[in-house]
Amino acid sequence: MALTKHIPNTITSMNLISGIVGVICAVYGIADWALVCMLAAAVFDFCDGLAARLLKAYSPIGKELDSLADMVSFGVLPSLSIMTCMQEQGVPVWLCYIALFIAVMSAIRLAKFNVDERQTSDFLGVPTPTCALICASLSAYVAADPDTLLAQWAGTVWFLPLVCVALGLLLVSEIPMFGMKVKPGHKLLDTKRIVFLVLAVLAIVLALAVAKDVSLAILLVFVIYVIENLILACFKSSKA
Repeated sequence: MALTKHIPNTITSMNLISGIVGVICAVYGIADWALVCMLAAAVFDFCDGLAARLLKAYSPIGKELDSLADMVSFGVLPSLSIMTCMQEQGVPVWLCYIALFIAVMSAIRLAKFNVDERQTSDFLGVPTPTCALICASLSAYVAADPDTLLAQWAGTVWFLPLVCVALGLLLVSEIPMFGMKVKPGHKLLDTKRIVFLVLAVLAIVLALAVAKDVSLAILLVFVIYVIENLILACFKSSKA
């Protein structure tokens, strides 16, 4: 047991290492590898919690380490990814710093999550990995093909700054967002999750068939997730 209790923290450390390498890639403008590092961090972030549950190796240090690793991988990394994208697309320098809004809101989001007992299975506000993967996949897609419509929008003074502000506000919002983790006593595949999975598969097939771009597939999946949750929240509030 003395050895197994360190396994979740080791996996969390791999999340942190992935985030640090991703930051280096983002700074040097290697958007595709920054996305790969973020995906690796997301996998490790999922696996550390799973390992902790399976091994019953929970610890206060592990919880704090997880938040610190997430801040690098899903707070600092997406901010730098989108900032570099803005710089490469010719967005005025002073506007590029709006990307740091995502890092600040991610820190607040992670701090709230640690003390908010309402977010055990689902979420309130966009999860940091979702926001981060939208930023990184958007940056990678724009960098890979500058002739696309998204790349043209990214070259304007309004599109990417607006994306940063919108995502930052969604991070700290009270909008309900369904989770995809299996929790004891919780039903995983209900209608809204099935709809999301179907739309996600269709988006992946479409992106790979038409654009042949993995980053676009990732971007569409997480944009669909956010939009579906926003629609569900609007529908729920209209019924109240």
